[in-house]
Amino acid sequence: AGEAFDKVAKLLGLGFPGGPVIERTARAGDPGAIGFPLAQMRDGASDFSFSGIKTAVALHVKRHGPLSPGQVADVAASFQAAVVKMLVRKTVRAALRLGVKRVVLTGGVAANGPLRAALAREAEAHGIRLHVPPPHLCTDNAAMIAHVGARMLRAGRASGAGRANPALALRSWA
Repeated sequence: AGEAFDKVAKLLGLGFPGGPVIERTARAGDPGAIGFPLAQMRDGASDFSFSGIKTAVALHVKRHGPLSPGQVADVAASFQAAVVKMLVRKTVRAALRLGVKRVVLTGGVAANGPLRAALAREAEAHGIRLHVPPPHLCTDNAAMIAHVGARMLRAGRASGAGRANPALALRSWA
């Protein structure tokens, strides 16, 4: 989701990183002003796709020419609301389908206040315990993954790209 926030911020001329600047700008906008599409993946899929909403924002900006500050705020608010809805819906559905009782929200986008609040509400409503680090600890997952990879390589632990293990126990080599 972070890459989508970055791209939309760039389209709106808001700068980088996109997450914080979209969230700030969205505060002055109407989250219902523009009905951006929500990704419709196959039933039961836990995949996330933001290509459709990024394209929709790009087309909206192109069609409506130079946007006023109020229009930029509305686009930011509407985009943020749609992404939050997608993330919350997919996360809760996946947790319920898999019988997961605890969910961890992390990465750069986990610093987003509306996402944290919406996921907390939905998790509680469904008996799911949500764990979210303080915003200052919510940083880019790509940087964390690269750091772990570098440490593993220095420790002599390398594996081929075809052997992805999402349940890798990091404590075993730390």
